[in-house]
Amino acid sequence: MGDSDSDFRGVWAERLAIRRDRAVSAFDRVCARSMAAFWDIQLGEGCLFLGRPIFRRWPHSTISIGPRCEFRSSPGSNRVGVNRPCMVSTILPGARVSLGARCGLSGTVIAAAEEIVIGDRVLCGANVTITDNDWHGLRPDERHLPGESAPVHIGDDVWLGLGVVVLKGVTIGAGSVIAAGSIVAESIPEGVIAAGNPAKVVRTMG
Repeated sequence: MGDSDSDFRGVWAERLAIRRDRAVSAFDRVCARSMAAFWDIQLGEGCLFLGRPIFRRWPHSTISIGPRCEFRSSPGSNRVGVNRPCMVSTILPGARVSLGARCGLSGTVIAAAEEIVIGDRVLCGANVTITDNDWHGLRPDERHLPGESAPVHIGDDVWLGLGVVVLKGVTIGAGSVIAAGSIVAESIPEGVIAAGNPAKVVRTMG
C-alpha cells in the first residue's frame, strides 16, 4: 500500500472522528443544558460539551458560564488524558462562580465557598483544580468543620497547564501561563510564566 493510500485512509478516519464527535457533542449538549437548567445555572450560548459535566449549585449561590465555552469531560476528549468529568460547583450559600467567554476546560474542577471569578479565553489543561477554600479545618479537632476561604480571580487569557492546582486567595494576572503540575498558593502577576510548588515566576512573556 502506497503513501497516498495511507494518507487517504487517514483523512477519512479523521473526518469520521469529527462527525462522531459532533453527534456525541449534540447529545451531551442537551444533557448539560438540562442539568444547568435543573440547578438554575446561567449557561451562555454556543457552549461545547464532549462528555457530560457535573454541575452543583448550593441554594442562594450563583454560577454563571459565558458563551462559547468548551467542556471536555470524556476520557478521549483531550489527547493528553482526562481522568474525570468537568465539575463546577458552589458549596455554601452566597458563593459565586463566574466563568467568562470562550474558556476551555478539560476535566477541570471549580469549587467555590466564597468567590471564583475567571476571565475570558482562559485555558485549563487536563485535570486542573481551582478552589477558594481549604474544605476542612487544619487542626485535628476542627476537621469536621468547613475550612477557611478567600476569593480567587483569574484574568483574561490565562493558561493553566496540565494538573495545575489553584488555591484560595490567589489572583493570576491576565495573559500569564502556569506550568504543568504547579500549585498556585500565592498571587501571580500578569504576563509571566510561573512554575513549581508553590508556583513562582520563572520569566516574563517575551
